[in-house]
Amino acid sequence: MQPADFTVPEPPVSPLRWSGSWRDGHLRLLDQTRLPRHETWLEHRTAAGVIDDIQRLAVRGAPAIGIAGAYALVLAARAVLEAFPAMSRPEFLEQLAEVAQPIADARPTAVNLPAAVARHLELANASPDAPEQIVAGLLEAAQALDAYEKDACEAMGRHGAAWLFGRTRFLTHCNAGSLVTSGIGTALAPFYVLHASGQAIHVTADESRPLLQGLRLTAYELAKAGVPYAVQADSAAAGLLRSGKIDAVVTGADRICANGDVVNKVGTYGVALAARSNGVPYVVAAPLSTLDANTATGDDVAIEDRPADARAYLAPETAPADLVAHAPAFDVTPAALVSAFVSEAGVIEQPDRRLLAPWLARAEALQTRTDPGR
Repeated sequence: MQPADFTVPEPPVSPLRWSGSWRDGHLRLLDQTRLPRHETWLEHRTAAGVIDDIQRLAVRGAPAIGIAGAYALVLAARAVLEAFPAMSRPEFLEQLAEVAQPIADARPTAVNLPAAVARHLELANASPDAPEQIVAGLLEAAQALDAYEKDACEAMGRHGAAWLFGRTRFLTHCNAGSLVTSGIGTALAPFYVLHASGQAIHVTADESRPLLQGLRLTAYELAKAGVPYAVQADSAAAGLLRSGKIDAVVTGADRICANGDVVNKVGTYGVALAARSNGVPYVVAAPLSTLDANTATGDDVAIEDRPADARAYLAPETAPADLVAHAPAFDVTPAALVSAFVSEAGVIEQPDRRLLAPWLARAEALQTRTDPGR
């Protein structure tokens, strides 16, 4: 089937919403640390609160934190304007650059966040307008990014569904659904499209330790969408793949390097190895905004570590008081293990640096343009 033949449903859940104008507006974030038992919305009128929510994973996923960062820049710019209403344009831009840096630095692994902040700072610097008009333009740019990522999800869902059509049993790791972006998701988007189009499917989700995004969030989303699913321990993935009961593995990505190496939730590498060993295709679904032409390989990516919280994550009640833990948040899957990349631009099979070059160029252009929705 062709991508256009599929039905795209509404997202089962949306993680962020902007309300109001640049003067009086605010950003609402669904607190993902309290899911699935509590659907709690957090309202932010300052950038500091958004930064904190990005760092503590109340909002998470590469596209979503990029969008949240763009909106946080609007809040930061408004605060500068309110504090110094009579400042000149050059003074405003200098202050804006200072308040933007903590937003860009809130999380280091996904490229979307610093890229969104850098792009919107370029928009501000390129504008000849007065500070008030610059802030209004920043909100327009953030909303354009929001809309672009939503459309990208729809396209990924259609392209992924076309590539996966005929397969019915899927494995995924971590959470890459509508909670990580403004649309129907990245890795889960093809599942939602296949299901909405009438294909009977079943999704197995790894629990995704140590934060249990699969258990808490992927299961929550799939249940809301009515997609049949099961959750398993991460350690069961290799055995399930060996059993012949999985037709394809589909995950998202927090960053895709220039050579095609994939940075994703810790444990992805092991799943990809097991998939290759057992002849099961491993598919990565991620928007172009996740590609990073400036990072040559996965070895060049700073992998977040959570040693201070490791005891609470790994075994809060049973661990010894002097526990020494290894707590990386991500790992790197070499490009050679990827069967196909899916983005809003289509599908690339057996990806390498040469095949990825056109996508990387588009990604670089997207990350430097001020009007991604056009």
